[in-house]
Amino acid sequence: MINARTLAFQILLHLDRKASHPDRLIRGAMGRHVQLDDRERALLTELVYGVVRWQGRLDWHIDQLSRVKPERIASSVRILLRLALYQILFLDRIPAHAAVNEAVKMTRATHPPYLAGFVNGILREAIRTGKEWKWPSMAKHPVEYLAVATSHPLWMVRRFLKEMGFDEAFAFCSANNQVAPLVLRANTLKVTADRLAEKLEREGIHSEPSPHLPHALRVKGVRTDPFALGSFREGWFQVQDEASQLVSLLLDPTPGDRVLDLCAGFGAKTTHMAALMENRGRIVAVDEAAWKLDELTENAARQGVGIVDVHGGDVLQTHPEDLGFFDHVLLDAPCSGLGTLRRNPDIRWRRHVKDPQRFSRLQQDLIRQAARFVKAKGVLVYATCTIFSEENETVVDRFLQTHPAWELEPAEQVLPEACRSLCQGGFLRTWPHRNDVDGFFGARFRRNP
Repeated sequence: MINARTLAFQILLHLDRKASHPDRLIRGAMGRHVQLDDRERALLTELVYGVVRWQGRLDWHIDQLSRVKPERIASSVRILLRLALYQILFLDRIPAHAAVNEAVKMTRATHPPYLAGFVNGILREAIRTGKEWKWPSMAKHPVEYLAVATSHPLWMVRRFLKEMGFDEAFAFCSANNQVAPLVLRANTLKVTADRLAEKLEREGIHSEPSPHLPHALRVKGVRTDPFALGSFREGWFQVQDEASQLVSLLLDPTPGDRVLDLCAGFGAKTTHMAALMENRGRIVAVDEAAWKLDELTENAARQGVGIVDVHGGDVLQTHPEDLGFFDHVLLDAPCSGLGTLRRNPDIRWRRHVKDPQRFSRLQQDLIRQAARFVKAKGVLVYATCTIFSEENETVVDRFLQTHPAWELEPAEQVLPEACRSLCQGGFLRTWPHRNDVDGFFGARFRRNP
């Protein structure tokens, strides 16, 4: 019978061959194997996310132990080794010998026989080594030390150290390896946060109020799929981190407004804006991916939102004569996503050193395009979920330099008073290690007549 370790290997192999979201693969596997009990489901999630999160450090261990050159170890064998080493080095509740035996068994079932001996030898040497590893020197080689200790690519660590200093970079990288709380936004079109908390308690889910937002709840240690809950199916909540919710609050749409949501994705912010507007007015949601718009439409219907029109197409090829002009425009721009590494640990291994600059060029094109849709005296909000300046402050500065009719409105003058500590330099600026929320950036502009 298939178990969590086998499924985890299959998912990790898929992720290695094709960029995919781990959560979707895990949910798909659970849907196909309904016989898995809660313990196995929890272990599957732990193994997949744990191995992806600690991939860099696990590979360092493998390369320290192997007499075979790193490039000669087949990716599928390396994944088996990562999977077993994660259990040996990070999980106390799984006996080391059980992890070794399972890995050897899986190797024999999927690879030539001689590789079982190689896998067995590496893993037993890891057990013998215990905690006596020859780590890179923190003093002499801080980049290498931080990359191994916190499992981040060298190029990222080099940037973090340059821009933050060692202590801040270490704190940020360490926070990226923590499991982020599950945050639920109460859908105020249907329910209050208090009523949602009571309903969740009856469903076996304990929640606590968000320290930042009155309509958000935090859930920790949950083993139940939140998307299988009755309260979710009834549209009582949206899974959405507080930092993401703050973007809609920064836009601050009001009932009756006409709002444009560019790069709308699955519609978490779209439906939040609809709730802020009390389901009165009109929101046009634009995205190039038709399947995302399909999910957005389903999401809006589940939450009782009736003011959203979807428009498929490339933002850069869409014009005001197609959609008209708007009181508020949200540009949730494509970005490197490095503020969400707690939730999306796979991103760190898929990004390249040149990606922030590449995204910056696209973002500058997109913000110029977004500005064309805003009415006189209207509002434009530019947002990302990343931390590098070229995708954030640089984009804002260049926009203001070339668009004299626009002015920056300080975020702290718009956001609720309780959230003003999440502002920096007039921008929305959140950090996982400082605020225990995802790393987001937001800038609010107003168009003068």
